Amino acid sequence: MSPSNGEQPTATSTPALRRVLTTPLLYFFILGDVLGAGVYVLVGQVAADTGGAVWVPLGVALVLAMLTAASYAELATKYPRAGGAAHYATRAFGPFTGFVSGFCMLAAGVVSVAALARGFGGDYLSDFVTLPVGLVAVIFLVALALINARGIKESTRANVVATVIEVGGLIIIVVLGAWLLLRGDGDAGRLTQLGTPEKGAAAAVLSGSVLAYYSFVGFETSVNVAEETRNPRRSYPRALFGALTTAGAVYVLVGVAASAAVPTSKLAESSGPLLEVVKAAGGVPSWLFSAIALVAVANGALLTGIMSSRLTYGMARDGLLPSGLTKVLPHRRTPWVAIATTTALSALLALTGSVATLASTLVLLLLVVFFIVNIAVLVLRREPGTADHFRAPTALPVMGAVSCLVLATQITAQVWLRGLLVLAVAVVLAAVGTARGRGNTDAAEQDASTRV
Repeated sequence: MSPSNGEQPTATSTPALRRVLTTPLLYFFILGDVLGAGVYVLVGQVAADTGGAVWVPLGVALVLAMLTAASYAELATKYPRAGGAAHYATRAFGPFTGFVSGFCMLAAGVVSVAALARGFGGDYLSDFVTLPVGLVAVIFLVALALINARGIKESTRANVVATVIEVGGLIIIVVLGAWLLLRGDGDAGRLTQLGTPEKGAAAAVLSGSVLAYYSFVGFETSVNVAEETRNPRRSYPRALFGALTTAGAVYVLVGVAASAAVPTSKLAESSGPLLEVVKAAGGVPSWLFSAIALVAVANGALLTGIMSSRLTYGMARDGLLPSGLTKVLPHRRTPWVAIATTTALSALLALTGSVATLASTLVLLLLVVFFIVNIAVLVLRREPGTADHFRAPTALPVMGAVSCLVLATQITAQVWLRGLLVLAVAVVLAAVGTARGRGNTDAAEQDASTRV
């Protein structure tokens, strides 16, 4: 069992990761992960489900994300260790549930990185050069792995630059949308159009909120670097809620700008809805926005890759994955075996093209994890922890768990089938691992009794 405070490993445990992250670096880490590539295609999909009032489901999704974020803030400051949801679930419910949670997060992270790698080699890159997508994806993933292995401090510094560029691109959209309205080419009336011919207002908001919720996914990855944060109990809540609030404000403004600037039907049909704003306004070359989108894709992949490797390291340290995955570089103190393994899996998915069939299950898998985390908060309150850790009002994790169930009802049957397949694999592996663990424990007890 891990130490009760969850902070320092024992003398016989694996080496600790280096604490180098400050509050600003952690803030940019979370903001950069949330403001990922999804926003560049998401607005059109939300408009198709909701109508012109795109900002409404974006606001609803922010509130729902904040509920689960409060649970993560409590657990990350109480147990500042790599492993995140898998570690919390293991402490609350045992290794079986811990493995299922970790496996879902790993599946989501690895597939997400693979999808972003293929996205990097797609249409945005073709504005500059045309190369085989598979080749670009592999080179892209190797480069990200080297940055990741060099160190968390170097990775997060690169993230700060990329996040500034991402935010700059979204600010361009907001300014262009305002300019279109001022010159009379936009239509502010679309901002109040809620609902579609197929759905009423309430159903449209709920359906659109599922898509919008995906745009806020990313905050959960930050718990896996809590162990590398200098003062996680002070820094983590400030960075988490600050980044989510910033991202929410940016998303709502982008939604308002895009909807007012471009007809809803055109937004819904476009695979690059924000590029439609650029074209409608004029004055900004499309290649510039493509470059910004590439930075967004690369940054999202880097941060998700960091999460996946730290989660793998944490699960291995908790005995849920092979112990070899806990090896770290002697001087860099980064989990190089975990980085190499998750990168190889992402490259395999990117090359086989199976990413397209799995990408739509990400939200479902994360809703499973978020539900477990929200319940784990309540269960783990039987452990006192330390006096200065963040504590969420009890109503927040309860509402967070309920929100996961409500959003899950909006997932299509086809996605459920794919998601259940991943969950089935997780359950089988968890059962095998748990049985093996019990067998090792029984053998140890029998050996001890024989010696006595």
